[in-house]
Amino acid sequence: MSKTATEETSRLKKVKSILVTQSAPADAKSPYFEIEKKYNVKVDFRPFIQVQGIAYKDFRKQKIEILQHTAIIFTSRHAIDHFFRMCKEAKIEVPTDMKYFCITEQTANYLQKYIVIRKRKVFTGTKTALDLLEIIKKHKTEKFLFPCSNKRQKDLPDYMGTNDFQLTEAVMYETVSADLSDLEEVFYDVIAFFSPSGITSLFHNFPDFKQNNTRLAAFGPTTAQAVVDAGLIVDIQAPMPNAPSMTGALEHYIKQVNK
Repeated sequence: MSKTATEETSRLKKVKSILVTQSAPADAKSPYFEIEKKYNVKVDFRPFIQVQGIAYKDFRKQKIEILQHTAIIFTSRHAIDHFFRMCKEAKIEVPTDMKYFCITEQTANYLQKYIVIRKRKVFTGTKTALDLLEIIKKHKTEKFLFPCSNKRQKDLPDYMGTNDFQLTEAVMYETVSADLSDLEEVFYDVIAFFSPSGITSLFHNFPDFKQNNTRLAAFGPTTAQAVVDAGLIVDIQAPMPNAPSMTGALEHYIKQVNK
């Protein structure tokens, strides 16, 4: 839904409260807390979606043989947790020559929870799935297993599927809407979303949601499109050239309206 100049100006109201639809950051120096102190704004955190593993009996219905693969692609900590959970339930011991391709260094480091990294072949991207693809291209003969959720990003598997890689997608966990019923009578000036699933959860919990004067922040083009498709207005968008992060976009907006 596009905004006219008059509508846009009328929505530029002072921000006193923000709801971030993710878990609270563990780092006490998070920019969210800096915004809270610097602008005297209340910032609350509440995940709108939650991840739950699928049962082993349901995984078996996919007829996937884990040990027929020579490499695993991990794009999140959830994928790592549920891959090793599934191996444990299936009584599978992952061979030491298995190769691991991780989307970021942080994801690779998380592997230490389950394996001794220095004894394994671990390849690491820098930030995005496309970065990881540049590394994967050098290992085209591998048989890749991609543990994922029922709602996964399409870029990596779609690319590999159209470029003759041997890739098996293995759904091991699913993303579902969290129970937000206790927020029914709670209102925020800004709600920050990070995925289309967050918008789905909003309407799953509150089918009659009306945006009114609530400003919506969206991270990434697919999230912004989900807001628009729901008939709502995107007031704050990230990443942008002047605000590569959600916190940067929020601060830029607050500076504008809280003069």
